[in-house]
Amino acid sequence: MIHIKYLSFIYDALRSTCAKCGKITIEEERLAKARMKIRMVERQRGELKKWDVAKEVIRRAKNSKECPHCADKKIKIKLKKPYSFYEEKVRITPIDIQERLKRITDEDCELLGLDSIGGRPEWMILSYLPVPPVTVRPSITLQSGQKSEDDLTHKLSDIVRTNQRLLENLNAGAPEIIIEDLWDLLQYHVTTFFSNNVSQIPPARHRSGRELKTLSERIKSKEGRFRKNLAGKRVNFCARSVISPDPNIEINEIGVPEVMAEHLTIPERVNSWNVKWCRELIQNYPKYPCALYVFIPDGRKKRVTEESRELLMEELAIGFIVERMLINGDFVLFNRQPSLHRMSIMAHRVKVLPGSTLRINLTVTDPYNADFDGDDMNMHVPQTEEARGESDELMDVVTQIITPRFGLPIIGCKQDHLSGLFTLTRGNTKFSKEEAFQLLTRAKVYDADLKIDKKGEASGKEIFSALLPKDFDYIGTSGLCRNCATCKKEECTNDGYVKIINGKLISGVIDDKSVGSKKGLLLQEIVKLYEREEVSTYLQRMALVGIATLDITGFTVLSSDSDLPEDIRKEIRTSLSNSVNKVNTYIKRFKDKEMVALPGRTLRETLEQKIINALNRARNVVGSLVLNNTSKENCTIIMAKSGAKGNMLNIAQMAGSVGQQVLRGSRLKRGYERRVLTHFEKGDLGADARGFIREGYKNGLTPTEFFFHAITSRDAQMDTSMRTPTSGYFQRRLINALQDFKIDDDLSVRTSDGRIVQFTYGEDGIDVGKSDAGKIDVELIIKKVAEK
Repeated sequence: MIHIKYLSFIYDALRSTCAKCGKITIEEERLAKARMKIRMVERQRGELKKWDVAKEVIRRAKNSKECPHCADKKIKIKLKKPYSFYEEKVRITPIDIQERLKRITDEDCELLGLDSIGGRPEWMILSYLPVPPVTVRPSITLQSGQKSEDDLTHKLSDIVRTNQRLLENLNAGAPEIIIEDLWDLLQYHVTTFFSNNVSQIPPARHRSGRELKTLSERIKSKEGRFRKNLAGKRVNFCARSVISPDPNIEINEIGVPEVMAEHLTIPERVNSWNVKWCRELIQNYPKYPCALYVFIPDGRKKRVTEESRELLMEELAIGFIVERMLINGDFVLFNRQPSLHRMSIMAHRVKVLPGSTLRINLTVTDPYNADFDGDDMNMHVPQTEEARGESDELMDVVTQIITPRFGLPIIGCKQDHLSGLFTLTRGNTKFSKEEAFQLLTRAKVYDADLKIDKKGEASGKEIFSALLPKDFDYIGTSGLCRNCATCKKEECTNDGYVKIINGKLISGVIDDKSVGSKKGLLLQEIVKLYEREEVSTYLQRMALVGIATLDITGFTVLSSDSDLPEDIRKEIRTSLSNSVNKVNTYIKRFKDKEMVALPGRTLRETLEQKIINALNRARNVVGSLVLNNTSKENCTIIMAKSGAKGNMLNIAQMAGSVGQQVLRGSRLKRGYERRVLTHFEKGDLGADARGFIREGYKNGLTPTEFFFHAITSRDAQMDTSMRTPTSGYFQRRLINALQDFKIDDDLSVRTSDGRIVQFTYGEDGIDVGKSDAGKIDVELIIKKVAEK
């Protein structure tokens, strides 16, 4: 029988060699040169190039008309799919093919890309079929008591049965047509045993109609042996549930439901220090927390029950292992799929809480790319001391605050935290003494030395200062900084200059540029200067004070936030009308052929560029009018200015005008013949006909404007959904390509066989995750060394 997986090579070998003498049909000089090339490639350790030489030999040999060694004329061989070979119109049997392949010499095998010691070409024709053991194809007993055999066993029984019939018919001298049909049937069964997904062959099916899962299908693809059972697999000591937010737990804690804590276990090795505690765990059964199993050093495992607990307490000795329930403070690994970077799996400490969901602090959602709209996450419980040690040192959330992508915090304050801190520290905001201490108590700060003025009030900046370390200095800018030609520093009227001296906030407002995820420079400074437990404390304090501030001041987004006075709305309409008139002037000049083309552009491209610029300018004017005429106390504005969510463009689109809809860099143009919609005249180049939306969301869109807006929205949504599987596939390929790279003792990056990829990691030797936004702060290092 022909082995279906070697079909293409058998075809190449038959066409490349002489049927009579078995030699490759190329002149001896060329063969000698090819052998020399292979020797050279072997010295360079290049397997890929060796195969390239073989491919070139096969290409030349199969195109030759006669054998240069025995002068025999070559007869063209054709492959009739799926596995029938014909010489002119005569079919070649697998026996004939095997005989021809046997004639190929060991030297020629090498030129065809084979190692003659490891695999001769005639071995690709099967005379014997290895039968996998029963462990590979176990039978199962159904609930009805009936035995069900594995798919491979079904296929093997078909092969044995057909083979027996073929033998009987051969011995009985049956007609050739019957022998040929049985041979083909046997070939079909052998082929589908190896692969049940060969084109032009109907797949083998079960009696129920289900396709059989044979060898090839068990190995390849996502559901195959490697990816499903070896590279990644279902494991014990894990849990999976929906996640929900809990701002009150620490950033490196995870809220675990009681039901999970009662079922997941940790092995505790009994020693002289914990033997008393382990006895208490056994005695506590079945109340939480208790021990569930005891492992005796001879390998036996005993379950703790109400009847056996007294006996086990007496037996318990040093060296035993007690499997106990999860308790507060245990390390677990937490993961969200898809796992795209290092911070997709981090170590948290357990905090057992009532309820059914896993709870995480809001500051750690960014590294996981998690939200709370029904996301599931996985929790794994490390089972050895080494695993727990590595989790603590290498994977703890606080060690992952700085991302290795760009060297800034990926864990930081967000949304309500930022709105609250912005409200707290903006201008000269004051809080009563009671409110101030209430805020600090929420942040678990009990030893603050607050300055209370004569009115019995404390400033927001003073309250924020109480959250910081006493020796902390920082100078930076907030999102309100206007980049003035001459910086007024502490005198800045916009609160744009952030200055902290000895833990006191002197000036500036705290927003996402200071403590936000992916931006927070103040937070990055804290990570650089303090131990990880302190970093966790300071970040949690800021987050809690942000939320507590909003509890006191109130924070409500109203429909009226985007209301504008009538005179401003008239000004916006006038500005938009002027821009549309300007667009009409450009179109008239284009049609009258008075327009001059921009360098490197056609007249039509020039027109489109001028129209887009004019409409964008109109949108910017609308944006500045909206910004200057909305209340500073407006919660929507606070969200945009603090970096909590959205931006000023969103507010301008709500209150003023949505503006020009752009699809892939240009105005809308595809649709009907010479127009986007039939509501406009053919050839209309005007603003309204090509996707300009005059009104804002507040006042509503016309049906055509709504449709234009939906076009660009749908394009963005489809683009995202189409990109996800592509990027996932590229990620997988990259991981497979780079997984064996390592940094050697000489700090070079090498492959597993020692080849150099980079002389220094990243060409600069910097670990971005431990750097200062990708750079090294040499002064800080010298200062730290000097202090020691």
